[in-house]
Amino acid sequence: MREPPVEQITRIGMDTSKNVFQLHGVDAAERPVLRKRLTRREMIRFFEKLQPTVVAIEACGSAHHWARLLGSFGHEVKLIAPQLAKPYVKRGKNDAADAEALCEAMNRPSMRFVPAKGAEQQAALMLVGMRTRLIKKRTQLANAIRGFAAEFGIAAATGMCRIEPLLDRIAAEETIPELARDLFALHGQEYAQLQHEIKRIEAKVMEWHRNDECSQRLARIPGVGPIGASLLMMKAPDPRMFKSGRDFAAWIGLTPRDHSTAGKLRLGSITRAGDELLRSTLVVGATAVVQHARRTGGRNASPWLLGLLERKKPKLVAVALANKIARIAWKLMVSGDQYRKADTPSAVAA
Repeated sequence: MREPPVEQITRIGMDTSKNVFQLHGVDAAERPVLRKRLTRREMIRFFEKLQPTVVAIEACGSAHHWARLLGSFGHEVKLIAPQLAKPYVKRGKNDAADAEALCEAMNRPSMRFVPAKGAEQQAALMLVGMRTRLIKKRTQLANAIRGFAAEFGIAAATGMCRIEPLLDRIAAEETIPELARDLFALHGQEYAQLQHEIKRIEAKVMEWHRNDECSQRLARIPGVGPIGASLLMMKAPDPRMFKSGRDFAAWIGLTPRDHSTAGKLRLGSITRAGDELLRSTLVVGATAVVQHARRTGGRNASPWLLGLLERKKPKLVAVALANKIARIAWKLMVSGDQYRKADTPSAVAA
């Protein structure tokens, strides 16, 4: 296809990869006027020379970087979630079909877009991602230590706080072969190093939390805390994008699946949409609130929570409470208010 006049192009869909970029552009009459396969450098030079237009990119790895770069050239970049662009792929699976689907999807009036994140937001998300990776690695190592210890008849109570005493017991146990004790000592050194690294990362998260006024307000919600508040600020888009707290909770994935038909309402388990880490953190915080209410006999707990505990299982109550926490958080982020217990009903009604 010949190079079209730049004034003819009204929007472009771009399928990205590490080194190959497929472009699909249309004119005002919706006719394809651009189909190009470019290398990384060629793509950058192409958009530098192109007059400002609208570009659709799939919200995947490096998409936010390209959104910032193309935005600096004057283009308007729209990020589309992969699951929302997939229905517009006509047939087969290749780069050209994906680029065409993105170009088509971005023109739909009801299409939802992912806000592009700035470099500072990406750095904050990297901090959270590193903490998550280190915690997973520590859990894996702790399970390995317990498993190896069990082979020598040594067991310990559950909890990360039991790992170091377990290693001390193993070091003092003379019936364990010297080779095994040496290997357990190496595990202990690795575990201590992981603990040190996690503390360093969590100190940086706390520093970020203390420097963000909204994060401090969110941390006052029961069941949230500094980590949950920081995740809400880092991972959630602009809260004003959502019409209500219910929409915000649905974006996190804390609302039930809808299988209704023929006027019959059928709701299933939660959708698990949105960010997994944010959703699980809110559920864990809500579970702690539920457990505290059960241990204390409901002292200082809300009547709504106590009534729900009488009718439902604790796990279901925790998810319902996480949904409620998300809606309260949305209200505080939008209004700028401080959390007060008396304000909870109004926040939930949002």
